[in-house]
Amino acid sequence: MPSQSSDWRPRASASRIRHISIDCAEPYALAQFWATATGWSLGPGDKPDDDEVAVVGPDPETVPILLFIRVPEGKTVKNRLHLDLGPAETPRDEEVKRLIAAGATRVADHIWPDGRGWVVLVDPEGNEFCIESSDAEIAARRAQAAASHAEQTGG
Repeated sequence: MPSQSSDWRPRASASRIRHISIDCAEPYALAQFWATATGWSLGPGDKPDDDEVAVVGPDPETVPILLFIRVPEGKTVKNRLHLDLGPAETPRDEEVKRLIAAGATRVADHIWPDGRGWVVLVDPEGNEFCIESSDAEIAARRAQAAASHAEQTGG
């Protein structure tokens, strides 16, 4: 059971997440989709017939590698774990369109009237993931809320 301490920073001896492994039928094709989605690179030397294909982020020492592993069985139920992606600058809705063009399918919208929320997509093999508001959209909402608060309080 995790400690109830207010010190949430990782300890030096704590394990780190090296890989997020995703079972799939076609590792290379799915890794290509996720490389497009994240802007990361395929693992050096990974080939279309490999049983394991990596998608490597900007710093593999601190950012987990996405590892796609060929398995014989197909996906049958909803994922118990999924990725939530937050674009940096591109608005959420534009990112959703980009990923649909890359092979994703829209499953559900959880967008609120004020623009907050997320969109659920599935990758080409049916693995769920979410697209949240972009960093730029979040910053704009915070700035708008701060300005509104200042206006209401006279500050």
